[in-house]
Amino acid sequence: MQATRILPDLQCSLLCEEVRQEVNGNLFIIGVVSVLRVPQIPIVAGRICVFNRWAAGIGQFNENVRLIAPDQTTVISKGEMKFELRDPALSATNVMFFGNVKFEVAGTYYVEVLVDDVMKLRYPLPVVHAPMPESNPTTGKTA
Repeated sequence: MQATRILPDLQCSLLCEEVRQEVNGNLFIIGVVSVLRVPQIPIVAGRICVFNRWAAGIGQFNENVRLIAPDQTTVISKGEMKFELRDPALSATNVMFFGNVKFEVAGTYYVEVLVDDVMKLRYPLPVVHAPMPESNPTTGKTA
């Protein structure tokens, strides 16, 4: 008996600043993010990308990516994408773009990746308030 549907494995998930495609079709990832250091709170991130690679599955699937606030319940942004794997030896690469994401408070946010409502990965995104050093207006040097 041949399987008609196998839930895929999440090979990787990376939060980054940008994902671009080369002429040959390969993707390259710019600015992998492990922590967001911001000069002020609240702040709006103009663009955040989540790069996900799925493998070892068969069938049609629905991917959901959610950005969760430090209270661990509030969804500050979410995206959904459909994809298909026709053979377990193939992979699918999905890139989810989030625009104008508002971070209201400093703290640990979370990225959640689900496929067909099954949580595959949840990882932290610390948002740290790091004010810019003040400069001396007469010398132009930082204090």
